[in-house]
This record gives sequence, C-alpha cells and structure tokens, in this order.
Amino acid sequence: MSGLDKAGINIHAANAGSLTQMAALHAASFDEAWGEAALSEILAMPGAFALVVTACDDEQAPQLLGFVLARVAADEAEILSVAVDISHRAQGVGRKLMEAAAATAIASGAVSLFLEVADDNLSALALYERLGFVTVGLRPAYYARGATRVAARTMRMDLAKA
Repeated sequence: MSGLDKAGINIHAANAGSLTQMAALHAASFDEAWGEAALSEILAMPGAFALVVTACDDEQAPQLLGFVLARVAADEAEILSVAVDISHRAQGVGRKLMEAAAATAIASGAVSLFLEVADDNLSALALYERLGFVTVGLRPAYYARGATRVAARTMRMDLAKA
C-alpha cells in the first residue's frame, strides 16, 4: 500500500497556515531554501497556487508530506518548486502533486507546463519523464553543488496530452 492509499491522506490548496511547514520542508529539500516570507510573496503573485499533501490521524495534527508551488500566465504554467518529505519519497506523493498541479493548470487555461530540474536529480527526472515531460533546454552550470556546478534541465509537458 502506498502512502497515498492510507486513510487521512489529503491533497488540497495551501493556505497561510501551511507556510511554516512548507518553508521547513523546502529548507530540508534544497540548498537555497525559501522562507515563509518568500513563499507568501510568490503565492501573492497573479496566477500562483500551491497544493499540499497532508496526513492526519485522530491523535495528531496534520503532517505535511509534500507540496508543489506553481503559477499560470496566459496559456503556460510553471512549476516553481516541488518538495516531498524524505520519509515519504518513492510512495507516489510527488506524482500525485504533479498530477494535481497539471489539473489545476489546465483548469486555469494552460496548455503547457514547464519546470526546471537539476541534471543530477535522477529520481525527479525519471518521474517527470514518466509524466510526459520532455527536455526542451539545458542551462549549464546552473545549480551549485559545493565546489561544483550542475546543469538545469528545462522540461515541458503538453497538457493537451495529459
């Protein structure tokens, strides 16, 4: 049974109360973390939205398993960030978040969805390719990895085929 098959797992729009947990998860997932203020500013932009996956049982407050932050402008959408708690990776959380983000983008009029991903993030690249993203560009030496740099891959999904 995957983590998303369990009772008490929900995907829903983020709200102001989600920002603290989102910022903590972003800090745990990325070298250059976005704090609550940055996330709040992004969400205030026209067309921006965030979806969260939470788990809850009767004895504890909801736990953030992952989130996706995106924006829609005209007929294009862009994933700005996606993060999944390390203890819930490879359980379908990222896939469900990306599918929900694509559905939200379609509902907002987008026909294509873009994202950037580090070329060394093989699990994310595999997920995005399974979802139908294709590489449309490469930014050499974009992300810092200590003393080295890694390329960023720009990927696009045709939402008409999603």
